[in-house]
Amino acid sequence: MSNLGMAIVRQYERGVVFRLGKLHGVREPGWRFMIPLADKMRKVSLRTVTMPIQSQQVITKDNVSIGVAAVAYFRRVDPVKSIVEIENVEAAISQIAQTTVRNVVGRTPLDHVLAETETLNEKIKEILDATTERWGVLVELVELKDIELPQSMQRAMAREAEAEREKRGKIIAAEGEALSAGKLAEAADVIARHPIALQLRNLQVLGEIAIERNSTILFPAQLMDSVRAVNTFLDREIPAARDPLSQIG
Repeated sequence: MSNLGMAIVRQYERGVVFRLGKLHGVREPGWRFMIPLADKMRKVSLRTVTMPIQSQQVITKDNVSIGVAAVAYFRRVDPVKSIVEIENVEAAISQIAQTTVRNVVGRTPLDHVLAETETLNEKIKEILDATTERWGVLVELVELKDIELPQSMQRAMAREAEAEREKRGKIIAAEGEALSAGKLAEAADVIARHPIALQLRNLQVLGEIAIERNSTILFPAQLMDSVRAVNTFLDREIPAARDPLSQIG
């Protein structure tokens, strides 16, 4: 219809008009009229385009070969530049995106690739945005969506993670033993000052054992010594308590 002098530009489009091969202007959305045969319109979509960046093998800074796939989101912000400055803007962005992802990931150690993905995404976006600006394109977002590791590296990382968990478990157990030893030392000091406390603790343990199951309980010799000590104490204290009474009588 543009050859007949009429064209409909949709809301998300802009119409770039060439008159006899020369840039004449940009048409806004709506019903637009042009000079038949002399004017030709090329419509440019301003909507955001989702472009997958296919997986490619990349060697990281620490010489590990990984597969990296990504996705880029961009949109045309200058309809004239996206037509005049470059022949096929989508193909150009696809190629420059693959190259940029390979270069950025290749200059980064594997640990940073796995842990600092957001930083790499931002760095790739900045490089692409600076390159595509002269084409009238704005790169809105770049995401590394899939990082494929070799099987040997996956097994090594699994062993490393397991060893790290075991180390944390042993540290926690050692800290618990240290706290327990400290509390036991405090309890030993209390028992040393009050010997009868040990016997009370023994009786408590025996009571707990008797509750759980029916069993024969052997009293330790220390308990019998304590009983004898208590009897000796009573033999010594009772006569002393009776003497004042006898003197009063």
